[in-house]
Amino acid sequence: MAVKSYKPTTASRRGMTVLDYSNLTKKKPEKNLLKILKKHSGRNNSGKITVRHRGGGNKRKYRIIDFKRNKFGVKATVKAIEYDPNRSCNIALVEYEDGVKNYILAANEIKVGDVLESGEKADIKPGNALLLKDIPVGTFIHNVELSPKQGGILVRSAGASAQLMAKEGKYALIRLPSGELRKVLIVCCATIGQLGNLDHANVKVGKAGKTRHKGFRPTVRGSVMNPCDHPHGGGEGKSPVGRPGPVTPWGKPALGFKTRKKNKQSNKYIVRRRNAK
Repeated sequence: MAVKSYKPTTASRRGMTVLDYSNLTKKKPEKNLLKILKKHSGRNNSGKITVRHRGGGNKRKYRIIDFKRNKFGVKATVKAIEYDPNRSCNIALVEYEDGVKNYILAANEIKVGDVLESGEKADIKPGNALLLKDIPVGTFIHNVELSPKQGGILVRSAGASAQLMAKEGKYALIRLPSGELRKVLIVCCATIGQLGNLDHANVKVGKAGKTRHKGFRPTVRGSVMNPCDHPHGGGEGKSPVGRPGPVTPWGKPALGFKTRKKNKQSNKYIVRRRNAK
């Protein structure tokens, strides 16, 4: 998928690029695989804002994605490659031999007419899903499970891929896109190949309005606020932070302060952190 640029007819057009969506083969989604997606604008069930700077944005419906890929031994044919407003990668509509249709994440090299399969007898080719114990060491994978039969929750964004580095006993060692080395149970499922829509990272937003369409509202810097609104506020003209380090509006340390719990259960499965020196 290529990146398309425009003539600079306006100030916002000058720095703006978009994807041309030339590899998409279907515009309207499958109706029975859609679900209403309600907006919460960053509010919890009490109506209080727990995530700031959210609200507005275009309406969209959720596409029900098959992250589990648990129809082992049943071949599926790729019917279409579609756009999904809820994620950065594209999705593929597949139809199984028994007539069931599903959406899956579209790997980079799959196209309409390809036959995909899940299970231990599946070939090692992009789009096929296997257990980690059946995947050769060195293979690039995506949509990786953390617990058996949970469904893939790792490596799901456009252009992402992890690599299977080794197998030791009941664990497989995986290198994630962040550089983190992590142990995952060998009976977890993963999909072969790199995810598509590689040019997503090269798109320039170009104007503030496109960010508003995604549901993000403006963010105001603390340094331009009054002292009653933010610890960084106040002072004549531009002023420094005025304390040992930058903080959140509620006085908690920010920018580099570790918030991960030391006793988190999954810590023992991380062999090397992503920010290890």
